[in-house]
Amino acid sequence: MKPAPFAWERPGSLAALLDRLAQATCNVKLIAGGQSLGPMLNLRLVEPDLILDITGIPELHEARVEGDTLVLGACVTHADIEDGRVADVTGGALQRVASAIAYRPVRNRGTVGGSLVHADPAADWVSALTALGAEVEIAGRNGRRTLPVERFVTGALEVALGAGEILVAVRVPALPAGAAWGYVKHCAKIGEFAHAIGAVRLEPGAGRGRAVIGAVEGPPVLLADARPLFGGRIGADFAARFDSRVADQALREAGMADAVERHIHVTVLARAVAAAGPVPHAKPLPEAA
Repeated sequence: MKPAPFAWERPGSLAALLDRLAQATCNVKLIAGGQSLGPMLNLRLVEPDLILDITGIPELHEARVEGDTLVLGACVTHADIEDGRVADVTGGALQRVASAIAYRPVRNRGTVGGSLVHADPAADWVSALTALGAEVEIAGRNGRRTLPVERFVTGALEVALGAGEILVAVRVPALPAGAAWGYVKHCAKIGEFAHAIGAVRLEPGAGRGRAVIGAVEGPPVLLADARPLFGGRIGADFAARFDSRVADQALREAGMADAVERHIHVTVLARAVAAAGPVPHAKPLPEAA
């Protein structure tokens, strides 16, 4: 099967793109790497009248560090991160996630912004960036706004973009000195989408952390305060204190009724906790008030 006919345009600036979106009266889709949209077009799961190619907008390819935050343009590719072509304030956490996404041809073209906007529950960045406490920057003709990733991804293949808005950047906070990062996914075979994802961002020195259970039917299950997973305290012995019952209960409350499915997800989260270790070259950050 081939795509239904559509028009194609390539705006050269963000302002031109936003103007075109505001003027359009037909069904419009944006394309960057095309790793999600391409197959959907071929299967006619989407049939846009107009596709706007955003790869000609320089701002969307930029990556920079602002204080203790890494700002990744929406068109930064997985390979850009894997190969170290952009700065990494997470001590390699982003690089490790990127290097395990699908296959190298996909990483060469697939983009961070595209992955988040597509919001496949099994996609790596949806879970990893939620665990890291990242935000997205959204632009429209009326200005810009930011949202935490956990509020941006509202459901399976659903995000909080208004009419005429686009995701322009992802803002990733630096991991503080002494932070531990663990990320594990379970796949039937290498390169496939995950069946279960576990991610933890822990700060034993400050006694705080976040945990994510991903590749569920909706948005990732986030424990923004992970202390209950560790008996109420996140210290240097966090791995020994992990309580699988708390994770299981979180999945129950999220609506996961199947006990076998919960067991798989809890096991993968436990492996992420066991694998979590100090992040090298993490940046010192001020303590939370």
